[in-house]
Amino acid sequence: MSEGLRRSWVESANDAEADFPLNNLPCGVFSTGGGAPRCGVAIGEMILDVAAAEAEGLILLEGGPLLGQGAWNPLMAAGPAAWDALRARLTELLAEGAAEAARLEPLLVPMDGARMHLPFAVAEFTDFYAGRHHAQNVGTMFRGPENALPPNWLSIPIGYNGRASSVVVSGTPVRRPWGQVKGPDEALPRFAPCARFDIELELGAVVGQPSDGPVTVAEADAMIFGYVLLNDWSARDVQAWEYQPLGPFQAKATATSIGPWIVTRAALEPFRTEAPERSRELLPYLREPGPMLYDIALSVELAPEGAAGEVIARTNARELYYSAAQQLAHHTVSGCPMRVGDLLGSGTISGATRDARGSLLELSWGGAEPIAVAGTTRAFVADHDRLTLRGHAQGAGYRVGFGACEGTVLPALSDPYAR
Repeated sequence: MSEGLRRSWVESANDAEADFPLNNLPCGVFSTGGGAPRCGVAIGEMILDVAAAEAEGLILLEGGPLLGQGAWNPLMAAGPAAWDALRARLTELLAEGAAEAARLEPLLVPMDGARMHLPFAVAEFTDFYAGRHHAQNVGTMFRGPENALPPNWLSIPIGYNGRASSVVVSGTPVRRPWGQVKGPDEALPRFAPCARFDIELELGAVVGQPSDGPVTVAEADAMIFGYVLLNDWSARDVQAWEYQPLGPFQAKATATSIGPWIVTRAALEPFRTEAPERSRELLPYLREPGPMLYDIALSVELAPEGAAGEVIARTNARELYYSAAQQLAHHTVSGCPMRVGDLLGSGTISGATRDARGSLLELSWGGAEPIAVAGTTRAFVADHDRLTLRGHAQGAGYRVGFGACEGTVLPALSDPYAR
C-alpha cells in the first residue's frame, strides 16, 4: 500500500504532480558553470549537492567518503546497508522542519541551471526481450501469428550482450547510422544510411552489487540499486539483414539513451505488482518469491523539428513478462559474474492496444500504417525528431517520477568513409 506525501522544506517537492518529492530522492550526476561532475539528488525542482554535503560532514557513511567521484558506483559498491543509510539521512535532512535546513539550503542547485551526466559508470550492457506484447507483435510481423513467439520465449528471458560504450545520457544527440541493409533482390546487401530508425521504450535496471556464480531471483532483486528510463535506438533495416542467425549487432550499437536519474529500488517499493498469468510454468530458478514488477506509467513523446511534442504511446511497466530480477538471475545461471554498474535493459514495453506500443515498428506496423503526429505522419523516426520517454509511479497524493529521457536524431553523415 502506497504511503502519503512526505513533506519537505523544499517547497517545490510538495507538489502532488512533481516527479521528485521527498518520497523519491533519485540519484544523478550534474555540473554547473563548466565545473567537474558531482553526485546530486533531485528534490522538487532542485538538486542537492550530496558530494558537498558529505564533504561538509552533513552526510557520514561507513567507509566514506563515497559521493565525491562524479559517479554513484562507489556508493553502490558499498552495499545495501549504505544505500539505506544514505536514504534515511537524506530523508531526515530534507524533511519539513529539519534542524539542518539552513546549512543545507546553500547546497541546492536549480535543475534548470545544471548539466546532467551519466549517473554511473556503465560496466556492461545487456538488453532483454521481456515484453510479451512487443514480442508477439514483432513475431507476427516477421513470422506470422502462428509462430510469433519463439519456442523458448515462455520459458526463458531472451537477451543479448550490447555495447556499454554507446550508452549516453538524456539530451545527447543521436546520429542516424549507416550500415548494411538488404538490396533490391533481397540476396545481396547495399551500404546506406538507416531508413527505418526506431526507438524502444524500456526500463533499465542498474546492478549495484557484484556476483560470482548463480543467484536466486530474491538475491538478484537485492542486487539492483535502482532503475532508469532507457531508449534502445534501433536500426530496423540493418537488423533485418543481420539478425539471423545470431541476433542484433550493429542495429543496436548506435546509441542507448538513459535518463539522468536513477530511481532507487527503495523508492519504488510501494509500487510492486504481481506478474502476469503464466502460459507455461517457469523452471524453479526463475520463479518469483513475491511481486517483482512495478506499476510505472510510461509514455513516448515525438516532436518533429519546429513543432510541439505529442504523446504517441502510453503503457506501463507491469506489462513485462519477466522482471529485472528474473533477468538478472538468468544472466548468472551459467556462472557469469555481474559487476557493479552493469545495466540491464528490459526490452520494449508494449501494451495490448495500438496506442500502448513502445516502438514505431509496432505503432506503424512495420511502416505499413504510419501514425499521425503533430500535423504530419511517421512510420519511423525522421531527422531532427526529438523523442522523449517519461515515467512515474503514482502514489496517494504524490508521484515517484523518472524525469525525461530525451534524444534528437541528427542526419546521417554524407559519407562516413570520406577522408
